[in-house]
Amino acid sequence: MMLQTIFLGFVGPWQWIIIGLAILLLFGGKKLPELMKGLGTGIKEFKNATNDEEEAQKAEEKK
Repeated sequence: MMLQTIFLGFVGPWQWIIIGLAILLLFGGKKLPELMKGLGTGIKEFKNATNDEEEAQKAEEKK
């Protein structure tokens, strides 16, 4: 939590805009939606794996 507060304290809204523009220039407008889709898919798979692991632990506790 403290690390997040420190990080967000150093990066303001204008810096995020500059970072976003740099990413847009590096990857281009056509590639950006594809990158975001891949990121979303990765996050979804991670959540599913985490949920599966929690269910497996609960099943082990019941035995």
